[in-house]
Amino acid sequence: MRRDPQEYEESDVELIYIAAKVDEAQRVEAILEEQGIDYAIEVDQYRSGVMFASTRAGAFFYVPVESAPRSRQALVESGFKVVG
Repeated sequence: MRRDPQEYEESDVELIYIAAKVDEAQRVEAILEEQGIDYAIEVDQYRSGVMFASTRAGAFFYVPVESAPRSRQALVESGFKVVG
């Protein structure tokens, strides 16, 4: 279930995925929802590219530490490359 990022201020969370596009973020959300995993999303900037590097905005997905392995596994099984 999607949570407000402020709900995790006192908890340990892990970054599991950075979505570059809205449809990609929606697919990740659907997978986490289907698995019953609590998560938070924050929009932040990241650097992309090597020779022609640029700064882009993305949806950063965070989950509680204890849910991170299961979250990563579900995303990998769906073809996503996870963080960590």
